[in-house]
Amino acid sequence: MLKRNLCYTSVFCFGVFLLLYNALTPCENLKKAYMVPNGGPRVMYDGNRQAIPYDNNMPIIFIGGMPRSGTTLMRVMLDAHPDVRCGEETRVIPRILGMRTHWEHSEIEKKRLLEAGLDDEVLDSAVMNFILEVIAKHGDAAPRLCNKDPFTLKSSVYLNKIFPNAKFLFMIRDGRAVVHSIISRKITITGFDLNDYRSCLVKWNQAMESMYAQCLHVGHEYCMPVYYEQLVLHPEVWMKRILEFLDIPWNSSVLHHQDFVGKAGGISLSKVEKSSDQVIKPVNVEALTKWVGKIPKMLLETWLK
Repeated sequence: MLKRNLCYTSVFCFGVFLLLYNALTPCENLKKAYMVPNGGPRVMYDGNRQAIPYDNNMPIIFIGGMPRSGTTLMRVMLDAHPDVRCGEETRVIPRILGMRTHWEHSEIEKKRLLEAGLDDEVLDSAVMNFILEVIAKHGDAAPRLCNKDPFTLKSSVYLNKIFPNAKFLFMIRDGRAVVHSIISRKITITGFDLNDYRSCLVKWNQAMESMYAQCLHVGHEYCMPVYYEQLVLHPEVWMKRILEFLDIPWNSSVLHHQDFVGKAGGISLSKVEKSSDQVIKPVNVEALTKWVGKIPKMLLETWLK
């Protein structure tokens, strides 16, 4: 009995010793522990119940540019391809990107986050997974996923960092046409005064400079400027260039997107996006000159100088 008690006492004392040793060992001598997800590859299922894996290394397509620059037309033309799914604007992706930019540029906010253990690695992982899940889950499954939220291209460099194989389509349209369309269709954009053509043109120019600089920084291998006027005048020529850039096989369905709108497994349109009523039509040149004669002549003369 005495021997048994001595044995228990020895084991207890040894356990206490280990606890005290671990507690008193300096933190810098311990290796950092990491949590590793163990859920296996993420998959989405298409209409035939075929599993399609997805992750941040897949070549996601991001369509962007100024609103009213043909971003919706571009996405429905791609949506008509059997291998691609873009879908409606998510609206949340530009907002989470804007928040991430704010966290990075605000010294106070960055310090607070670091104090909470939220460094760039943690934040980038969270933002990447949020965006990936939104893109993958807000529409039907497809081999090539695509997102169209116009102002995402303000963050092309960052998106290229967290989605290293992503491709960007930067829609460019005559600023006069864009501003006239924004004002005449009463498109609400933060910072745009819909009663002032001059102010809107200045804002358009600033936004385009920012996105163009991002596109140049990402490089021509990943970012392709697409000119709206050229797209509607020569749709087949440009869609062949675009699909080649995206490494997607040619399919003539991209020239007849209107045939797939509202059909099962076809193109879904948002009831609240202002451009939905326009893209139900075939590709056309109706909008090319709608701005002519609508912008104050004095402003145009000043602008041209």
